[in-house]
Amino acid sequence: MVRRVAVVGAGVSGLAATKCCLEEGLEPICFERSEDIGGLWRYMDQAEEGRASIYRTVFTNSCKEMMCFPDFPFPDDHPNYMHNARLQHYIHKYAEHFNLLQHIRFKTLVTKVKKRPDFPVSGQWEVVTQRDGKEETAVFDAVMVCSGHHVYPNLPLADFPGIQKFKGCYFHSREYKEPEKFRGKKMLVIGLGNSGSDIAVELSTVASQVYLSSRSGSWVMSRVWDNGYPWDMLVITRFRTWLGNILPRALSDWLYVRGMNRFFKHENFGLMPLNRTSRKEPVFNDDLPSRIACGVVVMKPNVKEFRETSVLFQDGTVQDDVDVVIFATGYSYSYPFMEDDSIIKSRDNQVTLYKGILPPQLEKPTMAVIGLVQSLGPIIPTADLQSRWAVKVFQGQCTLPLVSEMMDDIDEKMGKKLQYGNSTTLQTDYITYMDELASAIGVKPSMLKLLLTDPQLALEVIFGPCSPYQFRLMGPGKWSGARKAILTQWDRTLQ
Repeated sequence: MVRRVAVVGAGVSGLAATKCCLEEGLEPICFERSEDIGGLWRYMDQAEEGRASIYRTVFTNSCKEMMCFPDFPFPDDHPNYMHNARLQHYIHKYAEHFNLLQHIRFKTLVTKVKKRPDFPVSGQWEVVTQRDGKEETAVFDAVMVCSGHHVYPNLPLADFPGIQKFKGCYFHSREYKEPEKFRGKKMLVIGLGNSGSDIAVELSTVASQVYLSSRSGSWVMSRVWDNGYPWDMLVITRFRTWLGNILPRALSDWLYVRGMNRFFKHENFGLMPLNRTSRKEPVFNDDLPSRIACGVVVMKPNVKEFRETSVLFQDGTVQDDVDVVIFATGYSYSYPFMEDDSIIKSRDNQVTLYKGILPPQLEKPTMAVIGLVQSLGPIIPTADLQSRWAVKVFQGQCTLPLVSEMMDDIDEKMGKKLQYGNSTTLQTDYITYMDELASAIGVKPSMLKLLLTDPQLALEVIFGPCSPYQFRLMGPGKWSGARKAILTQWDRTLQ
């Protein structure tokens, strides 16, 4: 029987995992290396080793109704998109409301997680932690890894010939905090993701010129969508997902491209993705198109080589007198505390997890990785549902298929992920994924039952936004406020 669970990290995934363990009567101990909760959302003036790092002006890309914990809505008066400090405040309120803080050990670093010698029988883990220079070893029945994936910067300098002789300064975007010290400088930002676009737009208010280099282009979406409503409340709906799944691929692709080009034509702005129908996560930036139109951000293709003070791009153009280069080139997955790294990365150093959560090769299913899947949907409700599923697996209430079947399922999903863009990010369709987990633990809302017993709610669930409350409507772990939260979500949005 699983009782004691080690939770690694007290960001939003770690808090969701801790709460789900408590709901099911388990005894979680959450280890957090810093002195506070919040993980990625906890802003610090300096990037700290081994911790995620954000810049001062980070706002959420998901709106409050879509990204809240499913049984803890944001206060009515909060804006739809939040600054990191406000989100951090909400995370604290959540932890206090559900009494999670007493289960967290702060300033405690997990240095090693390894199977016990009798693992094939007991499924137990040995967890070694460090606090104030003292080492401690404890035995746990299960481990939930919630250490996030924005910690270890990917700085692919080998892909950029001549960077050694470049005389200007260069660094990874995780070191970037605010624009002021770059006033009057010529800046090159490499990477058209959310961070790269945000940083380029912010620098354009102080720099003499900003160049934004992209290898493959990207769809750029606005947070503010039709009639000024949040994009995700209009886009992430069950009806649209169902439609996308039944339409012929060519038609669905055409509609997708047309939708993405509704506000401006991407090719006119040098932003068009190389693979037009790629569904990889779009970039959310309300200001980038206008900054390009004003000439303060200039789009550039990939860098061919660096020279002492200039940069040569793939299209043959050369930019002189570049002062600073910021590599917004993403992050790599790393689990330095895992004694056997192949448990999580069991194939070609790729993360290989059943349902994006469970290492399939384990003799006993007593480890879960929470919050690693990326979809167009928000991470908080995803982590909550993943944790609920994982805890049911630990307790044996959710039966797993054979290892070979789990591997087949992973392979099939990997094939689908390639359609969503790059296979290295664990991309998946939000509603399809959430429903798959919800069905397995009996909490997926039954449309037929709702249509017969509560038609008003049924219509909002089918045609309205697929907000997190839907996964606390029925079944184990249901929340009594879920129905009301769904029927009043538009009111809170307008407020």
